[in-house]
Amino acid sequence: MNNRIITTYGQDIWKMTIDVLRKAALEKMIPKSALIGIKPNLVVSKPSSSGATTSPVIVSALIEYLKEHGHDNIVILESSWVGDSTKRAFKICGYEDISKKYNVPLFDIKQDTYTVKTYNGVNMEVSSKVLSLDFLINVPVLKGHCQTLMTGALKNMKGCISDRDKRKFHTWGLHKPIAYLNKIIKQDFILVDGICGDLDFEEGGNPVQMNRIFCGTDPVLMDSYIAANMGYKPYDIDYIRIAEEIGIGSSDIEFADIIVLDKDESIARPSPSRKVQKLSQYVNAKDACSACYANLIHALARLDGDGSLHKFKNDQILIGQGYKSQEGSGIGIGKCTSGICKNIGGCPPSTTAILDFLKKI
Repeated sequence: MNNRIITTYGQDIWKMTIDVLRKAALEKMIPKSALIGIKPNLVVSKPSSSGATTSPVIVSALIEYLKEHGHDNIVILESSWVGDSTKRAFKICGYEDISKKYNVPLFDIKQDTYTVKTYNGVNMEVSSKVLSLDFLINVPVLKGHCQTLMTGALKNMKGCISDRDKRKFHTWGLHKPIAYLNKIIKQDFILVDGICGDLDFEEGGNPVQMNRIFCGTDPVLMDSYIAANMGYKPYDIDYIRIAEEIGIGSSDIEFADIIVLDKDESIARPSPSRKVQKLSQYVNAKDACSACYANLIHALARLDGDGSLHKFKNDQILIGQGYKSQEGSGIGIGKCTSGICKNIGGCPPSTTAILDFLKKI
């Protein structure tokens, strides 16, 4: 399913997780008696509601699904960033409870031994435990990053190396070593937590409720889709470009087989974070669905970043089911605002489509 992305929207995180796993038929990809590693993103000791870390509900549903299909040899592995404790993150993020409930061990990669692996002349200290896995399931968060613009499937593998090399990655410029690391570590399945991710910072603080989960097997394609969800083109992210050039996967989301299982009909509840509140001042929402609203907020964040958001100061950006059958002036986002004179359709319209539309106004 390398060219396939399976996505769903909603609020029932457990059901959404099971739905995409069933559609992907994950259990058929895994060899019998395989040692399965689950790699979440627990970069800091903050709950998933902060927009920084992987939802424990997604991982719990994943584990139950695996066990129901006879895959019991499972370990959860992680290494928080250099300034935090993985053990503390396991506790704060709810993973100690998962471990006890399902009898799945937690493995702190900071305490591991490392094997030096080399790609294209670059040496990396990679977790020996990760290298011993038969099947690696990556569960990254759809969120921004202060240096690389976004983080997702490819960058989440950075938690599989020593803290010493994490520091080196920054001195090397992050993008090239991130891509190279993914030639060394093969992730077999990617399950993306797009429920609540931060706009532009890997440590959380400006979360946006996005209410989506998606999965696939090509980390380059998955990261390209994450980029699109945030209003970026794939090659805006250097490590996506480099990863494609060295043969890790494809960034061509235009020709990807994207399967949408369910659309989101939950009403958006804007985050109280300062940045999201600033962006929401440009929006007049009436019963807007969470997915549509989140895509608009990400588009506005991109406009804010390039200094062009101010031009909408005196315009109304309208969004939501409350505008169905209404006609008038303004700027309409989504099919519910089809009666507004300037409108982009879609349910939801993608972040990239919204951004391109707003830039042309």
